[in-house]
This record gives sequence, structure tokens and C-alpha cells, in this order.
Amino acid sequence: MEADGSAGFWAPGSQILWRYRENGGARFHIARPVTVVRDDRELLAVWMAPGTECVKPVLADGTPVHVEPLESRYTKPRSVQRDRWFGTGVLKLARPGEPWSVWLFWDPGWQFKNWYVNLEEPLARWAGGVDSEDHFLDISVHPDRSWHWRDEDEFAQAQRDGLVDAQLARRVRDAGRAAVEVIRAWGPPFSDGWQHWRPDPSWSVPSLPQDWDRTPAHLSS
Repeated sequence: MEADGSAGFWAPGSQILWRYRENGGARFHIARPVTVVRDDRELLAVWMAPGTECVKPVLADGTPVHVEPLESRYTKPRSVQRDRWFGTGVLKLARPGEPWSVWLFWDPGWQFKNWYVNLEEPLARWAGGVDSEDHFLDISVHPDRSWHWRDEDEFAQAQRDGLVDAQLARRVRDAGRAAVEVIRAWGPPFSDGWQHWRPDPSWSVPSLPQDWDRTPAHLSS
């Protein structure tokens, strides 16, 4: 999982971790092994294959987070569990220092479904992958270039529960508006044709390491 020491970038086909810290805490509660598609000064692109073993948050009693009523979703005790990504794969794109990543989803048969703008902390790189913190608010972008906000109710609840303070909320909204400007101008990565990309059939599905939650020394954003 080491990056190329000379350039600081991972070669295509490298297997790394894409992780998220819990909101309001220091632990990692999401970890997804991915394969590097491209990594350079302009873009990190990774592929999460169907069947990938991941770590996801659950309530302490094992209840899936999404079925808990919104009013108590972020205040009940949590744990994590291993699971597999059984949907179609996901291509994730992130530009260095940008406070969002763009994910591409397909329906079965490689029918392109949508882009998904995940508002988050800019990725922090380390030898084994990249780390971030999710900011609840998201944007869906459809093949006809229309778009809409997603999870505004979760973003509001996170503010009520103290997981997002006023300063961060403003920063997230500003990031969202900046992303919308890119969408309206149909700038990269939306204009780059990534919906036509396909993974190398020789790539194996990355495995989830036992120490998926290790605390690394971050290299750069």
C-alpha cells in the first residue's frame, strides 16, 4: 500500500484505504479498500469493486444507522461492523485540497446512473491511503446535468446535535455552492468522460487489512 517514494503518488493498480473519521470524534468508522486508477497532482481516482469488504458504522445494538429515526440517529451509542459492498462498483474522484469528492454510480450492465458530490474535509494522504470526515450534505448530479441537494435533513440534524458548529456549517455551504458552480459550468470531472471508464479486468478485489483503523502520520492534503 506504499506510495511511490520518489513522486509521492500511487501507481495505477495500487490498493489503498479510503477512510472517514466519525463526526465529533477521532476514531475511524468507515474504511473502504480501493484500487488506484490515477494519482497525480491534479486528481486521485480510485475504484471500489463490488464485493469489497468494508467497515461501516452501526448503532451499538447492531441496528443499521439509516433505519434509526433522524432525531436520535446521531446521539445513540455506535459501533462499527464489517460488511461487503454488494452494489455495483463506485468510482471516486478527488482533487487535492478540494472539500468534496465526486463519486460515479452505475446500474447493472454499466448503465450510468449519476454523479454524487460528497462534501467532506479535503483528503489527508498517508502511506496506506487517504482520510477525511464526511460533512453530511451532498449533491446528486444526473446524466442530463440536472442536480439537487441531498441529505439536507441530516445536515440540519447534525447541527442541532452539535456535530456541526456554525462555522463549519458555513464552510460546508460555501463548499456546496462552489461545487454547484462547477456543475453549472460543466467543469471537470463532470466533463471528463469518466462515466465511460471501465476497470482493468485483471484487478483483484482489495482485502480489508486487520489494522484498518491504525492511526498514521499524514503526509499531505
